[in-house]
Amino acid sequence: MTLSVAMRMFALGALTLAPAGGHAFDSVSIETEIYEYVEDADRTTASDKTALAIFGPFRVIATDRVELRGSIESDTPGQFKAMLRAYPDIRQIDMVDCPGTGDDEANLVLARMVRKAGLVTYVPYGGSVRSGGVELFLAGVKRQAEPDAEFAVHSWLDEDGFEPDDYADNDPVNREYIEYYREMGMSEDKAKAFYALTNSVSHNETLVLRPRDIAAYIPLD
Repeated sequence: MTLSVAMRMFALGALTLAPAGGHAFDSVSIETEIYEYVEDADRTTASDKTALAIFGPFRVIATDRVELRGSIESDTPGQFKAMLRAYPDIRQIDMVDCPGTGDDEANLVLARMVRKAGLVTYVPYGGSVRSGGVELFLAGVKRQAEPDAEFAVHSWLDEDGFEPDDYADNDPVNREYIEYYREMGMSEDKAKAFYALTNSVSHNETLVLRPRDIAAYIPLD
C-alpha cells in the first residue's frame, strides 16, 4: 500500500504532547501534513535491473549497501538474515520506499537485527518511510536522511480493530513501543512524546514528518 493524496491539512506551531495524566513531555514546533490511506500502484523499482541480489524487499546494490523497497512481512527477518549471510559486508540500508509492515512483531524483530548488525539507515532524496518503517529507520546505529525525506506515521490497528487509545497507557501493547524507542536511544520522556505523536492521527490517516521533526526526538547524523 502506498499513499495518494486524498486529504491534506497543514499545521505549524508549538505542539505539546502529554499522557492522559496531563504531564507534558516536550514542546516542539513541527510542520505536518495529514493524508488518508488509499490503495495505489506500487512505486517502480528501477534498481531491480541492477541489483546484485534480491531478498524480499531488500535489493543488494553493492557489497556494502542494500536498498529497501517494499513492506516488512512475517518472512522479512529470515530474508534479512539470509542476505547478511550472503553479503556479510553490508553496512547501510537505503530506505527508498518502505510503505510499512504487514507484521508489527516481525518488524521489531527485524529492527533489533539491524541494530545488532551495526547498520546505518539512510533515507535518500525522494525517499519515503511510512508506518512501521519509521520504527525500522530508528534502528540504525547511525540514522541519516536527506532534507526532503518523508516519514509518515499513524496509529496502529490490531486484529480486533483497536487502536492505542483503546488501551491504558501502561498496557503492554503500548509500553512495547515506548520500551523499543528507549532501546534505540530515546529518553523515557522523548519516547513517550514520540509515541504520542505517532498516535495523534487515526490508523486511516497519516501524519507526514520531515527529518527535522524526527531529530527533535532522536539524533540524526
